[in-house]
Amino acid sequence: MSDVRELIKDKKRIVIKIGSSSLQHPETGDLDYIKMDVLVRELCNLRNQGKDVVLVTSGSIACGKKAIHVEGKDIPIAVKQACAAVGQAKLIMTYEKLFSEYNQVSAQILMNKDTITNDLNRYNCHNTFKELLKMGVIPIVNENDTVATYEIEIGDNDTLSAIVASLIDADLLILLSDIDGLYTDNPRSNPDAKFISYVPELTDEIKNMGKDDTGSSVGTGGMSTKLTAAEISTLSGADMIIANSSDIRIIHRIMDSRDIGTMFASNKKEEFSLKDYVEGLHK
Repeated sequence: MSDVRELIKDKKRIVIKIGSSSLQHPETGDLDYIKMDVLVRELCNLRNQGKDVVLVTSGSIACGKKAIHVEGKDIPIAVKQACAAVGQAKLIMTYEKLFSEYNQVSAQILMNKDTITNDLNRYNCHNTFKELLKMGVIPIVNENDTVATYEIEIGDNDTLSAIVASLIDADLLILLSDIDGLYTDNPRSNPDAKFISYVPELTDEIKNMGKDDTGSSVGTGGMSTKLTAAEISTLSGADMIIANSSDIRIIHRIMDSRDIGTMFASNKKEEFSLKDYVEGLHK
């Protein structure tokens, strides 16, 4: 397995996803600027190594809720969309300031389900990513929550990050979360749960280990969504790693081939259709 990890150093196109709970102070819900600064510095350092980098970031709704003093998780969709509109502007402004400190150009891309299921939209989105990466830009991606409804939403950024990885032919997806990786059971409720460092193949047994609880009042993605992301990314030809975001510097440690988090090995299938898979979400 060490040989498999060693290959991570050679990855050229990397998608990194970070969740809402990883970007905020748990005491207040305000953005954690130190964490965001470290995240941006890590991404810029990868870019300086000549790698293509894409960031998929949550946080627009949570950021907006804090700004306009909306509390609770079960809020009407229109209020959620309003929070997203306020929060996305604040979030991208913060990222833009941080990236500019390291002389790095960033761009914003907002996506929803129709971006992938519509052939023309998918083609145009792919071309946009292609040109941005060619220019050395780091795209910052989020779901377009201001227009998302159940019919057109992707649902969570674990899935979105895997969709992006598939769309741009990435060779590595890193999911930064509030858990160390995949366990045989929920480690929060079962102290005997065993950690799984390496998954050579996404079997039905592995898929059944997914849990729907998130451990956070902010995020939307539990382990089940991470296993969905693993299925999309590995079938598309990208390795995927789940790792704990408590220390954002874990990114360069992963890229140094250290045995961190759970690694899902790529298992590219030529017959895999991203469009068909996304169309099947929520059905």
